[in-house]
Amino acid sequence: MSSTERPKLHRNVWVTSATSFLTDVSSEMLQNVLPLFLANVLGVRIWAVGVVEGLAESTASLLKLYSGWLSDRLRARKWLAVAGYAISSSAKPIYLLASNWGIVAAIRWADRVGKGVRTAPRDALLADSVASERRGLAFGIHRASDTAGAVLGLFFTILVVRAAQGGDLLLERGTFHKLVLWSLAPAFLAVFILALGARDVPLKGAEGGASGRRPKITLRGMDRGFIAFVACSALFTLGNSSDAFLILKAQERGLGVLPLMWTLLAFNAVYTVVSAPAGSLADKLPRKWVVVGGWAVYAAVYLGFAVSTTRLHIVLLFLAYGLYYGAVSGATRALVADLVEPERRGVAYGTYHAVIGFTSLPASLIAGLLWQGFGPWHGLGASAPFFFGAVCAALAGVLLVMLVPGRPGRDR
Repeated sequence: MSSTERPKLHRNVWVTSATSFLTDVSSEMLQNVLPLFLANVLGVRIWAVGVVEGLAESTASLLKLYSGWLSDRLRARKWLAVAGYAISSSAKPIYLLASNWGIVAAIRWADRVGKGVRTAPRDALLADSVASERRGLAFGIHRASDTAGAVLGLFFTILVVRAAQGGDLLLERGTFHKLVLWSLAPAFLAVFILALGARDVPLKGAEGGASGRRPKITLRGMDRGFIAFVACSALFTLGNSSDAFLILKAQERGLGVLPLMWTLLAFNAVYTVVSAPAGSLADKLPRKWVVVGGWAVYAAVYLGFAVSTTRLHIVLLFLAYGLYYGAVSGATRALVADLVEPERRGVAYGTYHAVIGFTSLPASLIAGLLWQGFGPWHGLGASAPFFFGAVCAALAGVLLVMLVPGRPGRDR
């Protein structure tokens, strides 16, 4: 079938993309300044930043598994995704009351619970809505919309920060509160659009896509290629600590709040531009090679952060970091769909996201401890977590090449 004869992409691609766009407008107004709020306003030590970020991801992981399983069992993805977005949006106003890092951790936990509820059903809904030969493009468009929202959110952040405190190096409490208030409208609009616009897609095959038993984090019964991919992704994630450490590293190298926000905006712009073409490329090449290429870029970027000495280095490295995100964001999700049967897709996404999420806590905790000087790399100081991340990414990429099939299940 020629490209001109291909059917239009399903409405769910555009609705979920619009939802993610608005959600990221809201989230990026807070997520990138939250490490600065913790460090600059609340005076939290770096290891605690790692705990906050790691705990936020890991505590939501079990819900990712359950929501994926439940969406398979009910054969209904949409309303679970809507509920997840609603939970995250409702948590944001509580930041106005945050006076210590424990409260921030609780709010981040609630926000990630929402993400845990929505992620697997949303990804499964998106995979259900397109043919396998266009799945990489669909996920690429979704991720491009997501990051376009991040660009707009960061632009709003820059406007608010400039009006509130000018070019100060450190973030102020009042500025953070203004950002919280501005973030609420797009967050709740995203929930409204998904609730009205998305449609569940009837699945072919047996009546029940998941058993009646409660789900476990288990790979039993899954294809070997999927098991290998999850294992390689877990190793990669162990070195992929929260981006909060990149933000703190940038501030350590002398970037004030406004230059840092401009840098993050440029990073997300690169991410946006690369996502859809990379997703389309993953429909033409073996998807694992697109993922491996992205992981190689990640290893190089983290090595660069480890040895960076100037603000210019930081800016250039963030731009390269956008290439990594754009390359892997759609390809990894499409590869998961390739490696499992359609009726087990929700469980597969839930398992994949759960394993990644549970690995996030030790990843960020290790990064925080290495930054503070613990462990065998104590002499490297703030560079240690980035050396560690580069090593994990390189090793994970080699294992992915060796263990995961090149063109798995394209007809699924």
